[in-house]
Amino acid sequence: MADEDHTFETANAGASTTYPMQCSALRKNGHVVIKGRPCKIVDMSTSKTGKHGHAKVHLVAIDIFTGKKLEDLSPSTHNMNVPNVSRTEFQLIDIDDGFLSLMTSDGNTKDDVKVPEGEMGEKLQEDFDEGKDLLVTIISAMDEEAAVSYKEAPRS
Repeated sequence: MADEDHTFETANAGASTTYPMQCSALRKNGHVVIKGRPCKIVDMSTSKTGKHGHAKVHLVAIDIFTGKKLEDLSPSTHNMNVPNVSRTEFQLIDIDDGFLSLMTSDGNTKDDVKVPEGEMGEKLQEDFDEGKDLLVTIISAMDEEAAVSYKEAPRS
């Protein structure tokens, strides 16, 4: 049995996209899942315990991908899901058909991230067309990814 070879392609095999956290432990600027969406908490308030029961936590949060405002009310002793959010910088190689072609740290390419909409996307395209070397920050949570910012790569 000990001679078997195991190969794991990814380091997060079986890792959940979220983890539970007690409502009272959540903090402003932290993350939380509301209505199945990963959100950043922008405001939270706790009401006092009523005649029957628990203190309630009122959360106001912004969806990290769509920018929509979501609210939730939950007893402070209950658990809520918190998304595993990661930010990664990639070097921009090309922009093709509305998708970014990015180079990962191990030299592979990643071609499944859409060009951000609006002003940021236009500015990114503009700077790329001028031949600037750009680093794009990708935020990922709950099997979704989006470009959130970019900057010019430092000259070596």
